[in-house]
Amino acid sequence: MRVNLAYGTGHLPVEMPEGRTTVIEPSHTPGLPDEKAALIEALRQPISAPPLRDSIRSTDRVCVVFTDLTRATPNERIIPWLLDHLDHVPREQITLLNSTGTHRPNTRAELERMLTPEVVSSYRVINHECEREEDLAQVGETRDGTPALINRHVLDADVRIITGFIEPHFFAGFSGGPKGIMPGCAGLKTVLSNHGARNIGDPKSTFGVTIGNPIWEEMRDIALRAGPSFLLNVTLNEQRQITGVFAGDLLAAHKVGFEFVRKSAMQRIKAPFEVVVTTNSGYPLDLNLYQGVKGMSAAARIVQEGGTIILACECCEGVPAGSPLDKFLRSASSPEEILSMLATPGFVRPEQWQAQIQSLIQRKAKVLVYSSLPEDIIRTAHLDPCKDIAAAVTEKLSEHGPEARVAVLPQGPLTIPYLA
Repeated sequence: MRVNLAYGTGHLPVEMPEGRTTVIEPSHTPGLPDEKAALIEALRQPISAPPLRDSIRSTDRVCVVFTDLTRATPNERIIPWLLDHLDHVPREQITLLNSTGTHRPNTRAELERMLTPEVVSSYRVINHECEREEDLAQVGETRDGTPALINRHVLDADVRIITGFIEPHFFAGFSGGPKGIMPGCAGLKTVLSNHGARNIGDPKSTFGVTIGNPIWEEMRDIALRAGPSFLLNVTLNEQRQITGVFAGDLLAAHKVGFEFVRKSAMQRIKAPFEVVVTTNSGYPLDLNLYQGVKGMSAAARIVQEGGTIILACECCEGVPAGSPLDKFLRSASSPEEILSMLATPGFVRPEQWQAQIQSLIQRKAKVLVYSSLPEDIIRTAHLDPCKDIAAAVTEKLSEHGPEARVAVLPQGPLTIPYLA
């Protein structure tokens, strides 16, 4: 049987063994017939908040937070529609802040693709930079006493509008909501504290869990310290069509949105599989290996102990090369050494959370990667290169015997399987 895996900007067709393959996808949700009308209606009839336009004066300083290049948010649609809705506010009163978190700033050309050239040329557009101290201000402390630092453009605004999209998240429960502020617009040391080894290792720091999840709860608490924020989140299907618009109070609207996502994304599975093939949902989510850990995490939930995960992730931006994750992976001789380093009191590295999660997955299963990366780069990341997914599946199934089965997650972490 042929299965089309989300890969880069297209699909990767792979032949899977008939009778031994289970394909696991989100329940299909059709796109809205008129996306713009639905978004405007959500702004006029928000959840637990007054209509957005009515609550903004022409003299207010407005900060619109939007997601960066590594997220699938249809910024090129929702941001122009939002700005048109706020046409009573002078453009010089509006700042668009790119919530990069700890990622690299996006270039002007990238911002133009994300927001449209018209928006970039007409409005003040700024990249959040997590290590730019002069752009940060403190709003209390994290649970371990680290300063909680947030971008001043968020804090100084009279009106904060947090945009983004909601999907299951591998350690924060769900994306969207308060994540747009924390870690999206937070200082590096604050993110390092929140994403520390202890929090990442907590069993409740996983897909679909918010309450009781130490990472999400602290994100929520810090985001609320910035002051009242208006949320504009959307949900998407596999064609990147908008399936729902959730606007209003930061927490109340987010909860309605993530419960909507839970119904389609969370898929119940009876028993683990010897082999699981996954993706990272295609472009832009599979731009690099850093993001690819999310696809591995979705597969790890249903792979058998000692089984194999095969990740199809284009990685056209590399690990990225020279990134904190790349340097950390190169500094260790094995996944176990990574976990040993992270268990050392006082040891902290940027992007260590991705390396920690990858290493924990590798304790459970072997991980192969099909990508555009050179094989030596994959091996340097302590992973095994895969040249032919179909051949690898056949080989691994034969190692486990005639009753072995393979699961395929064509949309990667847009589907979150869980064992009954």
